[in-house]
Amino acid sequence: MPSIFTKIVNREIPSYTVAEDDNFIAFLDINPLSVGHTLIVPKKKETDYFFDLDEDTLSSMMVFSKRVAAAIRKSVKCKRVGVAVIGFEIPHAHLHLVPMNGMNDINFANPKLKLSKVEFEKVMKEIHINLT
Repeated sequence: MPSIFTKIVNREIPSYTVAEDDNFIAFLDINPLSVGHTLIVPKKKETDYFFDLDEDTLSSMMVFSKRVAAAIRKSVKCKRVGVAVIGFEIPHAHLHLVPMNGMNDINFANPKLKLSKVEFEKVMKEIHINLT
């Protein structure tokens, strides 16, 4: 059964996509820890465990993520963009890019933000504009 991320990749369900190439898609987390919290997902493989991805995919994913993180940092007030790999919630390898101003901002036990469609769309457009 396809994961929710595969359904996003296949455009079966909508997302707030900020970047995409042939291999990866980046979209806003709908239950974000902070404004601009973005997920990076491989498009061609639905691998459950992040570190089961082949080395080429892992390295390419980090290069893609670096570009997205730079755009997030230009778009959202933050000191850093943190990276996390959790992987329990959805059986499709992915990483989180989380705008941070302190260590506690990337604590997944923190309450999640509730953003409106308008707020998501504004952040999505800002990040997309700032891709370099």
